[in-house]
Amino acid sequence: MTALQEKPKAVAPVGPPPRRRGKRATALAGTDKLVLGLMLGIPTIVHLMFVWVPTLGSIALSFSRWNGIGGFEDIEWIGVGNYVEIFTEYPRFWPAVQHNLIWLAFLLVVPTCAGLLLAVLLDRELKFSRIYQSALYMPMVLSLALIGFIWQLIYTPDGGLLNSLLGLSDNPVDWIGDSDINLYAVLVAAAWRHTGYIMLLYLAGLKSVDPALKEAAALDGASATQTFFRVTFPVMKPVNIVVAVVTVIEALRAFDIVYVINKGRNGLELLSVLVTDNIIGEASRIGRGSAVAVILLTISLGVIIPYLYQTFSKENRT
Repeated sequence: MTALQEKPKAVAPVGPPPRRRGKRATALAGTDKLVLGLMLGIPTIVHLMFVWVPTLGSIALSFSRWNGIGGFEDIEWIGVGNYVEIFTEYPRFWPAVQHNLIWLAFLLVVPTCAGLLLAVLLDRELKFSRIYQSALYMPMVLSLALIGFIWQLIYTPDGGLLNSLLGLSDNPVDWIGDSDINLYAVLVAAAWRHTGYIMLLYLAGLKSVDPALKEAAALDGASATQTFFRVTFPVMKPVNIVVAVVTVIEALRAFDIVYVINKGRNGLELLSVLVTDNIIGEASRIGRGSAVAVILLTISLGVIIPYLYQTFSKENRT
């Protein structure tokens, strides 16, 4: 009786499982393909023509001796002769390396510390902080060549602003002409421009720090200084890496400001100036100038490649 009263169980229909609706690829029209091809193709061609072709050409010419006159058949291939000459017999090379190292050390210490200090002060939401940020970042908008022209007027011995402020009008100091101090005078001008950029990077880093970390440190009895150096500053490690990489690149590619002031001579020799002097100087030495450029490129890649490797490996882990 009970068996007859039981309701029959529903039987699942037999058949193929329902297909999952996937994302359908949208076919591009002919006009869209043309536009996409132009948007990708033109920048790629321009990049190859103006970046990679000259780079590979410079690497090849660094193994040659050529004055730029005549055709490619006049190129004399000498192997690593240019590199041997640069490291052993070129008198301007090692002073230029020394000046680049001084440039790097100065930018790593002075503008970095000043930019960090300004960022900490502006992060406290001071009154008119937006105006201060704009004023401090304004030099970064100017090119290094224009910075050189501006600071030439400041450093001019006769009637210059700096000598007037220091009361040295009767016995003026030639800040640019004296080879013992002109490098540091130009470094002050470069730091004036670079500080605003570092300030902006650190200010963005400070805004991204979780306020809960600062509150937890305050509850543990940490002072504001201890909180900054033990909590905030370590959390900004990615920003510190970016600042270091940007500063190294800025120090290696420095050229405009010293070339505007005195063509990079008389104590202002840099590696970038040697490249220009050898390639477009009075006696063109395309091979040696290209070799110096390759050395500068190698040093730059030694900083850029580890940074890119760390950045992309971190993205893959996440």
